[in-house]
Order: sequence, then structure tokens, then C-alpha cells
Amino acid sequence: MMISAIPLKENVDLKEYSTFHIGGPARFFREIHSIDDMQQTLSYCYAKNLPFFILGKGSNCLFDDRGFDGVVLLNKIDFFEQNIPGTFHVGAGYSFALLGVQTARQGWSGLEFASGIPCSVGGAVFMNAGANGQETCHTLTSVEYVHQDGTLQVFQINELAYAYRHSPFQSLKGAIVGATFTLIPHQEARRNQIEIVNKRKMTQPLSAKSAGCIFLNPPQHHAGALIERCGLKGLSVGGAQVSDVHANFLINAGNATCHDMLQLIKFVQRRVKEQTGNELKSEVRYIPYNPVN
Repeated sequence: MMISAIPLKENVDLKEYSTFHIGGPARFFREIHSIDDMQQTLSYCYAKNLPFFILGKGSNCLFDDRGFDGVVLLNKIDFFEQNIPGTFHVGAGYSFALLGVQTARQGWSGLEFASGIPCSVGGAVFMNAGANGQETCHTLTSVEYVHQDGTLQVFQINELAYAYRHSPFQSLKGAIVGATFTLIPHQEARRNQIEIVNKRKMTQPLSAKSAGCIFLNPPQHHAGALIERCGLKGLSVGGAQVSDVHANFLINAGNATCHDMLQLIKFVQRRVKEQTGNELKSEVRYIPYNPVN
């Protein structure tokens, strides 16, 4: 359909855009391929009071079974630039895993951990994705951001308060559209990157329908180890299941619903609290049907 020259698809199945393969239809849906397009679309949503959700690779999202009663914007802004050696300017829709592989192949260190993380650059910047003792913010130097009214702003890293799996963008309304990373040369970068990928293949259920690690690690603990200690590996609620391979992965083992997954998350949290005293916080974002912009 056409709404004031902004083409939107209707009733798009969000399961196809979620690594969980869970969720109902989006009322409206649009792919965004440029920063200018994002500015125009967000400006229109703002003017018309249309709630929106920015989607990358869908690897950290749990969509409601009823879908999303608003506009889902699939961020496909995927430019890749290296104008200065070791400095990479990339679109928010670019694959974070691919960025990790490409930079390591060129002998640049700092994003080796990204290879194997199934998210977009925008998602990594938003969640401060990390692994193997490294986090996205460690090499991030600036972020391009479009506010909900369509205004473009460039943030320098010293303006951004990052923390474990947290970024200031989680409390803003708009869209990350680009990021710049500065890496350092290292002759072992490629070897380290390959080792990280091989370890993931051996210890994580990469072929399963999941959102990666579900819970944040409590201080001084690993969430997966706590869950396993409570004997919860293999536990199922409907089609949702605690992985037998890695206990911090909850997987869609067979037509799981959002309700199944939410119930399993709550059960695991309750059991771990009862048996270990530790509170597990979910890092996966539940996206409700009725959004509030």
C-alpha cells in the first residue's frame, strides 16, 4: 500500500525475520536501504504517531504471538568503507559476524569475537554485544543515529555511557544507521578469529532456532553453569526447550510460541533463584503486540 508516498507492506510474518522463528504478523513492514530513507520514514511515523520497531537480523528479539501493531522497519543499510587503514565505517544493517571475519582476515584485531554472532552491526552497537572478554564498545569510535523525528546525529564514543550488554540507545527512540570502529594490527588476528568460531561450533547449538544466550551473566557467575547446576538442561515448556548443548540457550525445539518461551524464561529464573540465590536477567527483548512509542 502507499501512505503519503511511503510504501509499506501489510501483514508480514515476523517469524521469517526472527532467529527464534516465533511471532505473528507486523501490521506494516518496510525495508530501509539508506540513511536518507530512514530519516524520511521515521519522520513520517513520528508525524502520524505510528509506533515503530527497528529490526536487524532478529537475533535478540522475541515477537509476540499476535505480531506487532505498528511499523517494523528492517534495517538493510549495509555500506562498508575503510578510508583510513584500521578504521571501518559500516552501515547498521551490515552483518556483525561478517565484519569480524573481514577485519581479522586483513590482520586487524578487536572484532574477532564478532564472527559467529548472528546480529547486525546496529544490533551489536545497541546491545553492546560481546564475547571472549571483548565488547562492541571497546573498538567503537562513533555512531550515526536517526532520532524519531528524522534528525540525524553523530555520537562520539566519549559521549556514550556503555556497560555490560547496555548502551544509551536502549533508552532513546530512533535508529542506529552507521558506526565506525578503530582496530589495531595483529598478525594473529585471523588465527584467533578462527579459534573463536571453532569453539562456538563445539559448545553452542548453532543450528537450533534460538536467540543466542538468553540470560546475562550475574556477577562472578556464568548463567549457563547456574542453569545446568539446577538440572534444567532439556527442560521443555510447549515447544520451547533449554538446550542440551548449552544451558543458556533456550531454543524453539518444535513450533514454540512466544508464550511458551516466556513461560520457560520465567521458570528458569525462578528455579535458579530458589536453588542458587542468583537472579537471572533476560537480555532478549520481548516485543509486545501493542507498542508504546
